[in-house]
Amino acid sequence: MITRRAVLGAGALAALPGLLSATPLDKVKSRGTLVVGLYKDMPPFHADGAGIDVELAQALADALGVKLSALPFPADDNMNDDLRNMVWKGHYLGYGPADVLLHVPVDRPLMQANPQVSIFAPYWRERVAFARNVEQVPAIESLGQLAGKAVAVPGQSMAGWLLIGAESGALREQLRTQSKDGVEAAQALKRGDVPVAAGLMSELQSVLRGDARFAVEPLPSPRAPREGWAVGMAVRKDATELAQTLQAAVDQMASNGRLAAMFDRANVTWRPV
Repeated sequence: MITRRAVLGAGALAALPGLLSATPLDKVKSRGTLVVGLYKDMPPFHADGAGIDVELAQALADALGVKLSALPFPADDNMNDDLRNMVWKGHYLGYGPADVLLHVPVDRPLMQANPQVSIFAPYWRERVAFARNVEQVPAIESLGQLAGKAVAVPGQSMAGWLLIGAESGALREQLRTQSKDGVEAAQALKRGDVPVAAGLMSELQSVLRGDARFAVEPLPSPRAPREGWAVGMAVRKDATELAQTLQAAVDQMASNGRLAAMFDRANVTWRPV
């Protein structure tokens, strides 16, 4: 009769209890790589293999003493799908899950809707913002002051939705919604195609920060989150040690200036979250 011991072999059977009890952190260290989920086409955080999140992912792998294995993926329709595909289950196309997913909103309702994951370690606070040519548009205190001014904004974005609905739709005709993201909108402003651009603070700053011709400010909309939203990372709920280790690494990078330097290299101003 073929026994379990015969199939596995004595050595493999002896090692089985240890393998079964290994934590996610143990598995990362044993494997020698940290698999990090990264959103594709999300400048300045990730574009063409570079960006803030790519640097952060490498720093996290360094903190664990392992190599980085980046797992770029396209965003799904909602964050719940991304957490399922990249954190706790894996994608039906065969990739994932990752050990950790970056750029996850640190949001209580999102946490409650996804009990299979832990969301932690906020490292950036994002905001909806607009940028203006200070000579053409000296100041904007309300969206009504944008009347008659062309505004470059990605149509499929929070900034786009806020502007399309602003002032009972009065601004729709002047919106230039062809930009795929706020980086492209900011580039249109910098070229002089429009006097105003809108998008995310990180997107606009990455193109315009340091150029005295332009000002980048929070979008003056009552519907925009006043304090923005924190962005962090997510692991499986049972990956407690891994989460604690990654949290400690982010805390250290925040305190020693390494995190601020990552953002500065992308021309974005980092502030403690």
